[in-house]
Amino acid sequence: MEDDNSSSNESCKRGSTSALQLRPHTRALKSDPLVSHVFALCNYPSLLTNGILRLEQLEDATLEDFCAEEGLEEEILHVGELIGKGASAARGEDTKSLKPAVIDWIVPAGEVILPPLPRNLKINHGFNHPLTGRLLCPAELDWDDEETKQHLQSGVISVSGDQWPLFLYANKAYDPEDPWNGLLRTCLLINAFRHIFTSPSSVDREPKATRAGNARLHGMTAVTGASIAYVTTQVRFVLCSSSVFSRTDTATNSETFYHSLLDLLEDPDEQGEVTDLLVWWNRQIFPTSSAAKRTPKTNSVLSKIRQKCAAALAAASIS
Repeated sequence: MEDDNSSSNESCKRGSTSALQLRPHTRALKSDPLVSHVFALCNYPSLLTNGILRLEQLEDATLEDFCAEEGLEEEILHVGELIGKGASAARGEDTKSLKPAVIDWIVPAGEVILPPLPRNLKINHGFNHPLTGRLLCPAELDWDDEETKQHLQSGVISVSGDQWPLFLYANKAYDPEDPWNGLLRTCLLINAFRHIFTSPSSVDREPKATRAGNARLHGMTAVTGASIAYVTTQVRFVLCSSSVFSRTDTATNSETFYHSLLDLLEDPDEQGEVTDLLVWWNRQIFPTSSAAKRTPKTNSVLSKIRQKCAAALAAASIS
């Protein structure tokens, strides 16, 4: 991002060495720990400082003990700033690459959109255009209601980051009685994920890239909740009319949006739904991965066998 500091069957076209010492394009031997859980909007200097303070509590030591070498504390903060700049640059590259691609994906093939929807000029995006406006309209509101549409366009209705837009739902269909139905299972998000993490050419299922994608370079073999939240935040920003991404921008409220998604995807009470969602995602992105295997149905033969085995083991442990 530019920085200031449809259903599961829906067709989808289109060893000990420090990570800081790895040369560019060096392939990780095993999954990069940062891939499994990364906050896209993290303040890295604060993260490192808080990490040291946490160690101080756990080890019954002081901050000075961990930074005994002269200038080490400043060096740690400098490293955090460099990591933050690198993350910001990566987000910016992702946004720049996604902007024209997302417009191509949302415009129906062979149709002429009026008014025109520029691929790189965002001023007419967001609620200013009927196509992006419908996608960004909060799922609980009706874009076809003229008064609602006008209030969104004029700013009378202010959309917060935890009001999720309609593009998060398969076929743009939100069911208030079953809000999990179709949530985060859209072709648009799958395309964006492939574009960022595998390669732009993989969106058309005809890989043409000569270099390994980000996922392969970092040993990423499964989709995570954090990566889904990141991609969704990227797509939301591309669709909106704001030209500069800001964590504190009250218009886009991107940080609140990102964390609201992540909070749901990491909620232990939603583990069943999240597990099914990640299985669906991995079947689209990493179909050969073990993470793409479905959990057996509760009434299937396999589940019955496993239940019987679990019961026998439990009985044996009691006796």
